[in-house]
Amino acid sequence: MKIKIYLEPSDEGGYTVIVPSLPGCISEGETKEEAVKNIKEAIELYLEPVEDDILAVSNTEELELAI
Repeated sequence: MKIKIYLEPSDEGGYTVIVPSLPGCISEGETKEEAVKNIKEAIELYLEPVEDDILAVSNTEELELAI
């Protein structure tokens, strides 16, 4: 899966990264490399299913979707 990110220098130093397709998915890093590493982790966490929420809903049907 490919996701577009935007990397912007921060006024305080370092970089801020946002993911336009994932509202609220934002991260930072002191270097570009660190910022990209951090946003990868943030994306994984953002997309990770919240199993407690799923199990709390009755009549839940599980499907797989290729993106």
